[in-house]
Amino acid sequence: MAQETPDRSAAPRPPYRPREGGSGDRDRDRGGGRSFGGPPGMRRPRRKVCTFCVDKVQRIDYKDVGRIRRYISDRGKIDPRRKSGTCAKHQRMLTTALKRARLMAMLPYTADHVRGLMSPQARAMAGGPPPPKPERPPFRPAGEFRPAGAPPRPAPAPQPTAPVPPPQPPANEG
Repeated sequence: MAQETPDRSAAPRPPYRPREGGSGDRDRDRGGGRSFGGPPGMRRPRRKVCTFCVDKVQRIDYKDVGRIRRYISDRGKIDPRRKSGTCAKHQRMLTTALKRARLMAMLPYTADHVRGLMSPQARAMAGGPPPPKPERPPFRPAGEFRPAGAPPRPAPAPQPTAPVPPPQPPANEG
Protein backbone atom coordinates (compact mmCIF):
# COMPACT_ATOMS: atom_id res chain seq x y z
CA MET A 1 0.00 0.00 0.00
CA ALA A 2 2.87 2.28 -0.37
CA GLN A 3 2.31 5.05 -2.85
CA GLU A 4 5.16 6.09 -4.99
CA THR A 5 5.88 9.80 -5.16
CA PRO A 6 6.93 11.02 -8.56
CA ASP A 7 10.52 12.17 -8.78
CA ARG A 8 10.43 15.85 -9.75
CA SER A 9 14.13 16.13 -10.36
CA ALA A 10 13.82 13.80 -13.33
CA ALA A 11 11.36 16.09 -15.17
CA PRO A 12 13.09 18.20 -17.82
CA ARG A 13 13.01 21.99 -17.32
CA PRO A 14 11.81 24.22 -20.14
CA PRO A 15 14.53 26.35 -21.73
CA TYR A 16 14.91 29.95 -20.43
CA ARG A 17 13.08 32.50 -22.50
CA PRO A 18 13.13 36.22 -21.71
CA ARG A 19 9.83 37.99 -21.17
CA GLU A 20 7.94 39.22 -24.17
CA GLY A 21 9.19 42.59 -25.34
CA GLY A 22 12.30 42.30 -23.22
CA SER A 23 15.84 42.19 -24.43
CA GLY A 24 17.07 39.93 -21.68
CA ASP A 25 18.82 42.79 -19.89
CA ARG A 26 17.06 43.45 -16.59
CA ASP A 27 18.60 46.92 -16.16
CA ARG A 28 17.45 48.06 -19.58
CA ASP A 29 14.00 46.49 -19.22
CA ARG A 30 13.29 48.16 -15.91
CA GLY A 31 11.25 51.02 -17.43
CA GLY A 32 8.87 48.82 -19.46
CA GLY A 33 6.12 46.42 -18.58
CA ARG A 34 3.84 46.64 -15.59
CA SER A 35 6.52 46.99 -12.94
CA PHE A 36 4.99 50.18 -11.54
CA GLY A 37 1.47 48.77 -11.25
CA GLY A 38 -0.11 50.30 -14.34
CA PRO A 39 -2.07 48.63 -17.11
CA PRO A 40 -0.17 46.35 -19.48
CA GLY A 41 1.76 48.09 -22.22
CA MET A 42 1.95 51.37 -20.32
CA ARG A 43 5.42 52.73 -19.73
CA ARG A 44 6.70 54.32 -16.57
CA PRO A 45 7.06 58.10 -16.97
CA ARG A 46 10.60 59.28 -17.49
CA ARG A 47 12.34 60.55 -14.36
CA LYS A 48 12.58 64.32 -14.25
CA VAL A 49 15.99 65.92 -13.96
CA CYS A 50 16.76 68.86 -11.69
CA THR A 51 17.21 71.89 -13.95
CA PHE A 52 19.35 73.60 -11.32
CA CYS A 53 21.77 70.65 -11.27
CA VAL A 54 21.93 70.65 -15.07
CA ASP A 55 22.77 74.37 -15.09
CA LYS A 56 25.21 73.86 -12.18
CA VAL A 57 23.46 76.52 -10.05
CA GLN A 58 25.16 77.04 -6.67
CA ARG A 59 22.59 79.45 -5.20
CA ILE A 60 19.03 80.28 -6.21
CA ASP A 61 18.50 84.03 -6.14
CA TYR A 62 15.10 85.31 -4.97
CA LYS A 63 15.46 88.31 -7.32
CA ASP A 64 15.45 86.01 -10.36
CA VAL A 65 11.65 86.07 -10.46
CA GLY A 66 11.38 84.82 -14.03
CA ARG A 67 13.16 81.58 -13.17
CA ILE A 68 11.53 80.80 -9.82
CA ARG A 69 7.99 81.73 -10.96
CA ARG A 70 7.87 78.44 -12.91
CA TYR A 71 7.87 76.53 -9.62
CA ILE A 72 4.62 78.08 -8.33
CA SER A 73 1.24 76.54 -9.18
CA ASP A 74 -1.62 78.53 -10.68
CA ARG A 75 -3.07 78.92 -7.18
CA GLY A 76 0.17 80.33 -5.79
CA LYS A 77 1.43 77.20 -4.05
CA ILE A 78 5.03 75.97 -4.22
CA ASP A 79 5.24 72.93 -6.49
CA PRO A 80 6.45 69.72 -4.79
CA ARG A 81 9.59 67.87 -5.85
CA ARG A 82 7.65 65.06 -7.52
CA LYS A 83 6.06 67.60 -9.88
CA SER A 84 8.93 70.00 -10.49
CA GLY A 85 11.69 67.37 -10.64
CA THR A 86 14.14 69.35 -8.50
CA CYS A 87 16.54 67.53 -6.21
CA ALA A 88 16.22 67.82 -2.42
CA LYS A 89 19.06 70.31 -2.07
CA HIS A 90 17.74 72.68 -4.72
CA GLN A 91 14.13 72.26 -3.53
CA ARG A 92 15.15 73.61 -0.11
CA MET A 93 16.97 76.55 -1.71
CA LEU A 94 14.03 77.14 -4.08
CA THR A 95 11.53 77.19 -1.21
CA THR A 96 13.62 79.75 0.68
CA ALA A 97 13.98 81.91 -2.43
CA LEU A 98 10.23 81.77 -3.16
CA LYS A 99 9.37 82.75 0.41
CA ARG A 100 11.82 85.66 0.28
CA ALA A 101 10.40 86.84 -3.04
CA ARG A 102 6.90 86.71 -1.56
CA LEU A 103 8.04 88.68 1.46
CA MET A 104 9.56 91.35 -0.80
CA ALA A 105 6.26 91.45 -2.79
CA MET A 106 7.92 90.19 -5.97
CA LEU A 107 5.62 87.16 -6.07
CA PRO A 108 2.03 86.81 -4.82
CA TYR A 109 1.09 84.64 -1.87
CA THR A 110 -2.15 83.66 -3.65
CA ALA A 111 -3.44 83.85 -7.20
CA ASP A 112 -5.67 86.69 -8.40
CA HIS A 113 -8.73 84.51 -8.91
CA VAL A 114 -8.38 83.12 -5.36
CA ARG A 115 -8.21 86.63 -3.93
CA GLY A 116 -11.37 87.51 -5.84
CA LEU A 117 -13.26 84.76 -4.01
CA MET A 118 -12.30 86.07 -0.57
CA SER A 119 -14.64 88.19 1.49
CA PRO A 120 -13.61 91.84 1.94
CA GLN A 121 -12.83 91.25 5.62
CA ALA A 122 -10.64 88.22 4.85
CA ARG A 123 -8.88 90.18 2.09
CA ALA A 124 -8.14 92.99 4.56
CA MET A 125 -6.75 90.49 7.08
CA ALA A 126 -4.49 89.04 4.36
CA GLY A 127 -2.96 92.48 3.82
CA GLY A 128 -5.23 93.73 1.04
CA PRO A 129 -7.20 96.96 0.88
CA PRO A 130 -9.72 97.60 3.67
CA PRO A 131 -13.34 96.71 2.96
CA PRO A 132 -15.52 99.51 1.60
CA LYS A 133 -17.48 101.40 4.21
CA PRO A 134 -21.25 101.03 4.03
CA GLU A 135 -23.38 103.91 2.82
CA ARG A 136 -24.38 106.16 5.68
CA PRO A 137 -27.78 107.82 5.84
CA PRO A 138 -27.78 111.60 5.44
CA PHE A 139 -27.25 113.71 8.54
CA ARG A 140 -30.43 114.66 10.37
CA PRO A 141 -30.32 117.29 13.07
CA ALA A 142 -31.55 116.29 16.50
CA GLY A 143 -35.22 116.82 17.19
CA GLU A 144 -36.43 116.11 13.70
CA PHE A 145 -37.60 112.52 13.37
CA ARG A 146 -38.70 111.20 10.04
CA PRO A 147 -38.92 107.53 9.05
CA ALA A 148 -36.51 106.49 6.33
CA GLY A 149 -37.98 106.91 2.87
CA ALA A 150 -40.69 109.33 3.99
CA PRO A 151 -40.86 112.66 2.15
CA PRO A 152 -39.50 115.62 4.08
CA ARG A 153 -42.04 117.78 5.93
CA PRO A 154 -42.47 121.30 4.75
CA ALA A 155 -40.71 123.82 6.90
CA PRO A 156 -43.07 125.59 9.31
CA ALA A 157 -43.94 129.17 8.43
CA PRO A 158 -42.15 131.69 10.63
CA GLN A 159 -44.34 133.03 13.45
CA PRO A 160 -44.75 136.79 13.48
CA THR A 161 -43.22 138.11 16.65
CA ALA A 162 -43.87 141.41 18.32
CA PRO A 163 -40.94 143.77 18.33
CA VAL A 164 -39.10 143.64 21.60
CA PRO A 165 -38.55 147.04 23.17
CA PRO A 166 -34.96 147.83 23.90
CA PRO A 167 -34.01 147.41 27.54
CA GLN A 168 -34.09 150.63 29.54
CA PRO A 169 -31.41 151.45 32.00
CA PRO A 170 -32.50 151.43 35.65
CA ALA A 171 -33.54 154.79 36.89
CA ASN A 172 -31.39 156.33 39.57
CA GLU A 173 -33.35 157.77 42.39
CA GLY A 174 -31.56 160.12 44.33
